[in-house]
Amino acid sequence: MNSMPNYSENNTETTPQLRLDGVSLKTPIASNYLLENISFQVHKGDRIAIVGPSGAGKTSLLRLLNRLSSPTSGSIYLKNTEYRQIPAIELRRQITLVIQESKLLGMSVREALAYPLKLRGVNLSNIGERISRAIEQLHIPEEWLNRTELQLSTGQKQLVAIARGIILQPKILLLDEPTSALDAGKAAHILQVLTDLTHSNTTIIMVNHQLELAEQFSTRVLYLQRGQLMENSISHQINWVQLRQNLIQAEAETEQEW
Repeated sequence: MNSMPNYSENNTETTPQLRLDGVSLKTPIASNYLLENISFQVHKGDRIAIVGPSGAGKTSLLRLLNRLSSPTSGSIYLKNTEYRQIPAIELRRQITLVIQESKLLGMSVREALAYPLKLRGVNLSNIGERISRAIEQLHIPEEWLNRTELQLSTGQKQLVAIARGIILQPKILLLDEPTSALDAGKAAHILQVLTDLTHSNTTIIMVNHQLELAEQFSTRVLYLQRGQLMENSISHQINWVQLRQNLIQAEAETEQEW
């Protein structure tokens, strides 16, 4: 694969929003590398798809960006400030992670959507407006708001998790396989909503194993394999046929090892 320059094609800002310099992450027990010597930049409004075979380090990278993990070596910067100099709670106000298995913790959908906003001191009328706007954007029926986690399907819980991420209005939204439990039509709509968010200067970094969705959505693609960044390319300049073949081959090799 041909590596492309580490920038956003249409972004004129010189200071990256995020920067990773030689970041590595080891497992705490076996000291194997989950990620090794990762360097790239993220600019405001980017739509970045992280792709790669199972076990490549995609979710580990998202956890680093949300500071749920800390690098074994190397540095991560938000603007020009090193991550370790930013209080975790302040960093997570700016960078929100939506995980695959999102829990409502015994709350109704409405309560789960409102709870993090209440913690941030958002007034009740603003909370209501944000919830109404998000469910309208995502085509979530209002009757879902009174449901509990046990009354939601996997796909419905996934939509609620995305709504919760959007409602927080972060500068950077991290998404781990956000459309894995959705049908093609719903997935396409979600990606359009996320694309619209980036036009308002929200940056989105998304792990997605579905290359056809990554191709439609992304402005740039990071391809990980065995914890290493194999490609960092502008989306429309990627050879997607070759990338798909590389991914299929890498998945087959991973299955043989298991």
